[in-house]
Amino acid sequence: MQGIKVAAIQMVSSENIEKNLSVVKNLVKKAAQKGARVILLPEYFAFMGEDDNKKIKMAEINVGDSSVSTAMEIVTTVQSALSSLAKLYAVWVIGGSCALRSDTKGKIYNSMLVYNEKGERVGRYDKAHLFKFSTETESYDESTFIVAGDEATSLQTPAGNTFLSICYDLRFPEFFRREDLSAEPLDLIVLSAAFTQTTGRAHWEILLRARAIENQCYVLASAQGGRHESGRITWGHSMFIGPWGDIISGCELGENIVLGTVDKKCLKEVRTNLPASLHQRVNIRKNWNVKK
Repeated sequence: MQGIKVAAIQMVSSENIEKNLSVVKNLVKKAAQKGARVILLPEYFAFMGEDDNKKIKMAEINVGDSSVSTAMEIVTTVQSALSSLAKLYAVWVIGGSCALRSDTKGKIYNSMLVYNEKGERVGRYDKAHLFKFSTETESYDESTFIVAGDEATSLQTPAGNTFLSICYDLRFPEFFRREDLSAEPLDLIVLSAAFTQTTGRAHWEILLRARAIENQCYVLASAQGGRHESGRITWGHSMFIGPWGDIISGCELGENIVLGTVDKKCLKEVRTNLPASLHQRVNIRKNWNVKK
């Protein structure tokens, strides 16, 4: 077995959904032609703007939601596009993040949706950690318009046991760690992001490599990268990292495709040479110096 080829799509998305989906279709086609069987899209691939109210207005009803009335006008442009692309090119497509409606007024879910080669949706992960960052020149607070998810998700893809994550999740190592050591170890972490230039320049590569090293797995990171119509600048630098923490492939800014191969032989070798996961202790008592 030669391994499974995977791809990270990098974009500079705008507020025009049709334009963004056209870019997605073109890049997914190219990635599929290069042999990728699992293709990851960046966060906010379908819509990237500074007006959070627009994100709320364009949020779609979750396909398959049993509470949706058949009399309602259901717009599923983004979900339908992902399903169609996966089926058309017979690849797995992981939609970096899609805006889905929630039951909380004025808030959405920022959801990563997974489609298999038949175009069937086989996974959903709602972003759990919501970004908040403020300086004299920048200010972000996702909690004002996003409902946080409360479940970590992995699933079997052609690349093996694949863990789903979005952007700010990257800063929380415990989120990626299995508490039950009898659970199957991760083969691949996929992370879709729209890191700011400020935080990306300082922390992006370091955090990605750390997650690969400590989990002894591959990391595929797909990012927004460049200056957007709104004036916002995202860091880009999508990359594919090996279980030893080495950057196997990557790019800088602009639309791009990053390719790599998940090699089960390499995973086994790293874990055999350094069986760190077998040495993890999960029942250590933590005697923090807590002020009362």
